[in-house]
Amino acid sequence: MAACVVAGGDLRALPVRVITSEDTGAERKYAVPAADSVNIDHEAQAILVRYQGHVFGMFLGCPHEHAAVRWVEKDHRFQCTKHDSRYQQDGVHISGRSTRNLDRFGIRREGDAVILDFDRIFQSDTDPAGWAAAVIAV
Repeated sequence: MAACVVAGGDLRALPVRVITSEDTGAERKYAVPAADSVNIDHEAQAILVRYQGHVFGMFLGCPHEHAAVRWVEKDHRFQCTKHDSRYQQDGVHISGRSTRNLDRFGIRREGDAVILDFDRIFQSDTDPAGWAAAVIAV
């Protein structure tokens, strides 16, 4: 799959939803988000984002010291709750102490579901190609 870089051109507020997966193992199944949105599974520590025709599954912790990131609606971005590192909708690092993008889970689509593979976590600094490919088009 081709890499997708979201440049933040359309800055409409994304609705935030709390979700849970249908599974509890290494692979977790979620409904494909029907529209652009930020979906947070606190139990699995995962963020599922649909934005501009793409879905990303990201780890809820900031790569710097693993503090939770939160969605800042007014700024249309994620922000670390500890040291204020900032990230775009697709997890790309904007500024702050972190030195890399948010970590992404392996992701695939099965019908009307998105499967996140928690055994496959991609870090943008050690596996840039894997990180860039961890996205599905919808």
